[in-house]
Amino acid sequence: MAPTPSARAHHDELFPDHVSTLAQTDPELVEYFDSFAFDEVQRDAPLPVRTRLMVQLAALIACGAVNEYRTMAGAALTVGITPVEVKEVVYQAVPYVGMGRVLDFLHATNTLLTEHGVSLPLPGQWCGHCTVGRAHHRMRRLRAVSLGCTRSER
Repeated sequence: MAPTPSARAHHDELFPDHVSTLAQTDPELVEYFDSFAFDEVQRDAPLPVRTRLMVQLAALIACGAVNEYRTMAGAALTVGITPVEVKEVVYQAVPYVGMGRVLDFLHATNTLLTEHGVSLPLPGQWCGHCTVGRAHHRMRRLRAVSLGCTRSER
């Protein structure tokens, strides 16, 4: 069973010009997975692509899937999620899954960003005048960016 046309379209949006090595070695599994992940899931839970990818990145951190996280973080950058947003997903995971789990994801993110030509460190995201603390300020900024607010609305 080949992936559905919708699954192919969604896959190509995230991974343009990419053919999985597993498609060569395990084609049945890849066809089944692609039809499920890139078609059925998206029909049943129609989230905007940016939101869906940030949720997926967080879930991959929580379950410790660093290789798949790296793949999906690359896809996130491809569809316009910013380096700051990708890093924020990692930073926001620390209180939930712990620094020990997040450390490998932080290194993977830094490597991926560098490979994409992003200079590190990223500019600071804390304005310095917020009285409720850096974590709260960062969360508000991430929420504003993900909702498409302009600078003056943050």
